[in-house]
Parts: sequence; structure tokens; C-alpha cells
Amino acid sequence: MSEDYYDRLVDEEALAAYLADRLGEVDDYAVERHQAGHSNETLFVTWGDRNLVVRRPPPGETAETAHDVLREYRVTNALVDTDVPVPEPLLACEDHDVIGSDFYVMDRLEGEVLRDGEPDAFADPDSRRRIGEELVDSLAAIHDVDYEAVGLEGFGHPPGYTERQVERWGQQLMWAFDTTAEEREVPDLYEVGAWLQDNVPDDHPQTLVHGDYKLDNVMFATDDGRPELIGVFDWEMATLGDPRADLGWMLSYWRDPKDPDPAVPELTTTFMERDGYPTRRELVDRWESRTGLPFEHDRFYRALAVYKLAALGEMFFRRYLEGNSDDPMYPKMEDRVPALAARATRIIEGDEPL
Repeated sequence: MSEDYYDRLVDEEALAAYLADRLGEVDDYAVERHQAGHSNETLFVTWGDRNLVVRRPPPGETAETAHDVLREYRVTNALVDTDVPVPEPLLACEDHDVIGSDFYVMDRLEGEVLRDGEPDAFADPDSRRRIGEELVDSLAAIHDVDYEAVGLEGFGHPPGYTERQVERWGQQLMWAFDTTAEEREVPDLYEVGAWLQDNVPDDHPQTLVHGDYKLDNVMFATDDGRPELIGVFDWEMATLGDPRADLGWMLSYWRDPKDPDPAVPELTTTFMERDGYPTRRELVDRWESRTGLPFEHDRFYRALAVYKLAALGEMFFRRYLEGNSDDPMYPKMEDRVPALAARATRIIEGDEPL
């Protein structure tokens, strides 16, 4: 990471003054950028004997609402006393004079995020099955939240959510194409978008939705050698809407042994193909059992998920072309987005079944 990019992320002196004013003075202070994510920026902060996390959007122009960290703060704050495991949010700031953007501060949890592989302690069939079950059970807990009781009434507009998802991600794709089309076109995405518009379900359940629920957005504790899901992260896309969209998104990242090669191998974990992990079908069955909701229109929701992935990739590619990111993944989207478009087409045509 270049020094210039880091300076655009955080003014360490201004952040220290902000934290001291609200949490008290300390002698031990350090800031480190966490580079595992590819969307909002995450900073690990040592503040005395406390370990904190600061979340902020990336610098530069972004698609409208794509990096709303204060929305993330509001929902996690509402969920602290529910069955949904979240880190405790501490502070939210709208003053751009501090670090140049909105940001919020939360406590840092300690555990394992299963992004690049599985810990040795979890490398057995029983632990693997528990990982899948804990993952889908926590998703069901999100969908079971009484959102009015926790103060999230008005957090979103559930009617028509799914149709708006198709429209919104299509618009964000067009925002990216304004720049990226000069490099190359992705015509398959126009056809996928048209199919999604023609096949939006007439109605849907209405619950709290996470918007980016997947295995590497949760953390597992390892204290007793058995995986226990202790935290759900990255709530920037949370709203009130269609829980089946959440499930479709989670499934788009989950691998079965029979699957073709991943469209974006750099961002795809494959260890859940190993013995013991539940299949996508088993995860769906468990979600249906926990929520009492049927996963109807599965091709639509899975294709929508991949369409969204493609739109995200194209936005990443635009930011790379404009010089607004140093993430080495972003330039690879030139080829990876067309591969995602091909995957969405396979799902639509029934060539990549659940």
C-alpha cells in the first residue's frame, strides 16, 4: 500500500484526538490497515488496553449508497441484545474533518475468519458440519429478528425490495460501465439483467436482511476446539427486505464438490468441498426448517447474487481505472466479471443447479 493511499484513509493525529475526547487519553496508540477486505476499509486500532476497529468507505467517488458505514453502525447497535452475534459498536462520526469520511468504531473480536482456509482445529467432519450449520443458523436468526422491537422500523422499505435490487444493481453496473466500457464490453450482463427483470417474484417475505452474508463475513471462536459463530460483520448493505436474497447470496459463495472451476478463483474459497461440510441443498433445507420459509425461485435468487457480484467487480474495475484503489484484485476484474456473467447464465439456463 502506498503512503499516499494510507494518508487518504486516516489522519492518525485527528483520529487520536477524536478517540481521546470520547474514550479518554491513553499512552499506547497504533493504527494498522486490515487488507483482507475488498470493499469498505477496515483499520485496527490499539487504544491503550483496548483493541478497536474503525470502518470507513474507500477514498474517491463511489456508487451511491454502496459504502454506507453509518447504516452498518445503526443496525449493529440495534442487534447487540438479540440472538444475532455482533461486535459491540461504540462510536459513529459524520464529521469528515476527522478522517475525511463517515466512520464508526467498534470493539474488536478475537477468533477465526475462514477466508483462506480452515484452521487445523476445525479440520474434521464434525467441526466442518458445525461451521455450515452455525453459518445458516445465524442467517436464520437475522431473518427472525423482530425489527420493530429493536428499533429498526423504517430502516428499509420491504415491499418491492427484490425488484429494486435488480434495478439498483443494474444502475450500479451502468455507473461502472461509464468508464470500463472503454476497456471492454460485457454483453452477457445485459441479457442477465433483462432476465432478472422479467422473472422477479411477485411477492416475498419481509425481514431484516444482511445484504452481504457469507462465510468470510463471520467469525468463529476456537476456545473449546469446537467452532462457535461469535460475530457477524459487514452490515453496510443491511436493510428490510427479502430474506431469500440473503440466502441466494450466501449460496453463491458456497462450494459443492461437483461445482465447475470458480469464476473468480482469487476470491473463492474451496475448502468447503471437503468431507463433512454441508451441501448447498442441506444448507437450504436447514434454513427452511429454522425460518419456516420456503426457498422458492432458487434460480432467480442465485442468478441475482452472481449478477450483484459482477456489478461489484465492475465497480472495483472502475475504481482501479480511475486510480482510486491500490487493491491488486481490482485490475483482474477485467476478465473475472465476464466469467461471472457466464456463471449467471449457466444458473439461469439450469446448467448449474442447486
